[in-house]
Amino acid sequence: MTTNRIIALVLIALGIVLIYMGYQSSQGLDDQVSEALTGNFTDETMFYWLGGAIAVIAGVVMLRR
Repeated sequence: MTTNRIIALVLIALGIVLIYMGYQSSQGLDDQVSEALTGNFTDETMFYWLGGAIAVIAGVVMLRR
């Protein structure tokens, strides 16, 4: 296995973990109240989701090359 492939797989795994953490965070009381009042999730939850999505996309792109 090449170094790039290992890094890509680590990025995909990290992205999946971050997306899962974002989901767990969105189910918390603070996020539920924030979403009910403002229509948006908290910044922390959004950072988890965005960071996870970016990591997964970067990993997939690295695997395709």
